[in-house]
Amino acid sequence: MSQALHPMLNIAIKAARAAGAIINRASLDLDLLRINTKGPNDFVSEVDQAAEQVIIETLLQAYPGHGILAEESGREHGARNSEYVWIIDPLDGTTNFIHGFPVYAVSIALAHRGVVQQAVVYDPTRNDLFYATKGRGAYLNDRRLRVSKRTRMQDALIGTGFPFRRGDNFKRYLKMFEEVMQQCAGLRRPGAAALDLCYVAAGYYDAFFETGLNPWDVAAGSLIITEAGGLIGNFTGESDYLFQREVVAGTPRIFGQLVQTLAPYSRVIKADETEGAQSAPADLPTPEQALADSLKAEPAAAAEPTPKKGPVRIRKGDASAPAAPTAAAAPAAPATPPGEDAPF
Repeated sequence: MSQALHPMLNIAIKAARAAGAIINRASLDLDLLRINTKGPNDFVSEVDQAAEQVIIETLLQAYPGHGILAEESGREHGARNSEYVWIIDPLDGTTNFIHGFPVYAVSIALAHRGVVQQAVVYDPTRNDLFYATKGRGAYLNDRRLRVSKRTRMQDALIGTGFPFRRGDNFKRYLKMFEEVMQQCAGLRRPGAAALDLCYVAAGYYDAFFETGLNPWDVAAGSLIITEAGGLIGNFTGESDYLFQREVVAGTPRIFGQLVQTLAPYSRVIKADETEGAQSAPADLPTPEQALADSLKAEPAAAAEPTPKKGPVRIRKGDASAPAAPTAAAAPAAPATPPGEDAPF
């Protein structure tokens, strides 16, 4: 890595690689794994827990006054009232991992006063390190990342994630899936949202959408996408996606077109979730508690696209926002992330 990285990003990379080493060792003998279920089709292995432990130990050794929000342990570690909160998924794609399907990753993000500032997603099977510092661009290993230049839905390859928990509304998802599938060049579902978001940043996908995600699934990937010139939001294009359990990301033009398709499905999916659906750890703060101080998503740098059907919640004061991009409009100039030429 030739760039001089931010010290906090360096610590996150150290933690991610330590977790990746644990995951890679365990992958050599999956038959010995102890696996528990958090719910139907929702697994946690001793590897998730060991990887999370080494990440937290590494981060708190360097920054003992920081807060922690982690998938397996919630907020039981770290300082509760810190302006800095590390958001951790120690093994995104556990189901893939325990089956030997090599698509999974470690995801670590650092939010300061509610804005994600540092992000690392590490793919241990390929030794691929995606990372970003706010304002300094996004990288895969030593290569600068840019979202793709495609502007038409019919040319777009789009990633997604299928619902899999009891209580998910499968019929509604299939309608959404069918609608998107008929508009694009192809849909893919590898099964690790953190990597899916990085694939948008790298230009492998042109967009991605999924429901039922938690903050630790998307926090790191969200910064990597925006620093690569892409956009991310909820199904109506707004920036409050971390706790909304729905996310869409993509190139600026494809994002706008996909939001028009997905907006009618916004929030109704969340309302469909029942007690059988996966819940966050018991000590995870409510959105009101957490977002007020430390976990608000950074606003997207685009106007809210207007859906072709269904209601869309419009925030007060947004009346001056420019019109959404459409398939018929002229292609927008590629977005340039902040700090394109900033020295490291």
